[in-house]
Amino acid sequence: MSDPQKLTCHCGAVELEVQLSDGLATARRCDCSFCRRRGAAAVTAPLDGVRIVKGADKLSLYQWNTMTAKHYFCSVCGIYTHHKRRSNPNEYGVNLGALNGVNPRDLEPIPWTDGINHPSDKTSGDQ
Repeated sequence: MSDPQKLTCHCGAVELEVQLSDGLATARRCDCSFCRRRGAAAVTAPLDGVRIVKGADKLSLYQWNTMTAKHYFCSVCGIYTHHKRRSNPNEYGVNLGALNGVNPRDLEPIPWTDGINHPSDKTSGDQ
């Protein structure tokens, strides 16, 4: 695992300390109906690798379909901070662009994963 990194939302109301599984090497984007609209690339952290330092009361939760994934956002500025993954509920995806000192553009091209055809979808097609 890499050294802990600080993640902040845009307005500073939410701050996380994250211990990434393999640094920035896990950066990826997902093309499910939600992630492609959100547009943020994510990196991987184990469940015990995310600690809310500030603003737990400012985090909003969004879930749909299988209710497996849990997407967290700052309720003040709307920035996606992290999510418990549907593809692996033992991991968090962490917003690459919200990590302090990281510019996702420096890591392009960032690979894509197939979130449209996920095996746990209740219905076929675009979820």
